Amino acid sequence: MNETLKQLSSLNPLTIHKKGRRTKALFALAVVCVAWGITWDVSKKGVEGMPALQMTSIRQIIAGLMYVVFFLIKGAKLPKGKEWTPVLILCFLNFIMSNALSTWGVKFISAGLGSIMAATFPLWIVIINFIISKTKVPALAIIGILLGFGGVCIIFYEHLKDFSNAGFRFGILISLTATFTWACAALYTKREAQHFNPYFSLGLQMLISGITLFATTGLLGIRHTAGGEEIKFAIPLAQIPWQSWAAIAFLIIFGSLIAFICYLYALQNLPIGQVSVYTYVNPVVAVLVGALWFGEKLSLYITIGGLVTLLGVYLVNRAFKTSTVEQPETEGV
Repeated sequence: MNETLKQLSSLNPLTIHKKGRRTKALFALAVVCVAWGITWDVSKKGVEGMPALQMTSIRQIIAGLMYVVFFLIKGAKLPKGKEWTPVLILCFLNFIMSNALSTWGVKFISAGLGSIMAATFPLWIVIINFIISKTKVPALAIIGILLGFGGVCIIFYEHLKDFSNAGFRFGILISLTATFTWACAALYTKREAQHFNPYFSLGLQMLISGITLFATTGLLGIRHTAGGEEIKFAIPLAQIPWQSWAAIAFLIIFGSLIAFICYLYALQNLPIGQVSVYTYVNPVVAVLVGALWFGEKLSLYITIGGLVTLLGVYLVNRAFKTSTVEQPETEGV
């Protein structure tokens, strides 16, 4: 007990600058675990006051611009010719699809449910990798995949009645699509990483995606369905409430900048297996914060299903860590 308290005290933010590299890396990892977990709940709060795609576009434009300006000042060169191909492909997969759809998803489902579905990302990595490369999947990974999706089924058991709600079905569909495209982007990044600076590319992807989404949502504006239902893709900036602006600020500062920098620092100074712990912690943080902040139901099904899903993800990661099969890299949100 005393040893545990001693380790926790070493992560004191006020004294972290005096610590060694490993302690700083552990602190950075802790920031990632908490910040990326909270972003799910902050996103849900933000989309309560404005259209989700419009909020995503503003976040991406500002964060992307910060990244691009930083790297240009550092002397980074813009892509030329065919070098734009992977940037544009990842722009579409990472941000126009994955980030935008996952944010839109929490408009219709709970932040906790969205984060648990996103935690199945490593499972999709294995499945997609198997389909496109026919790589042999270790038995432990197969068990992990079955457990992972079994856990999702447990969670959905209490939501069966919600599937009669068109909004809930739409939220589940786009959230699944977001996780799938994020996995596709990770595999593509691994294959094409040697052809471009992935970190400078990240900023370019955000900026291009943000501008594209902002222009598209602006053109769509407010639409009406055949039944007269109003669908808002964009509202005047002056009508955006301060709560949504605060959410955007948090997502930019903590989600896109601080957490990602901490993630890179942790990757550089800790084993990849240790860094991947954020995959399991993010949903726990999102579910707990959602229960406290939004009063989201923390039921027995969510608790058991979430634990089973995370166990499945853990087994998949462990299978590729201990086997001779190359383990796919993962990225943060």
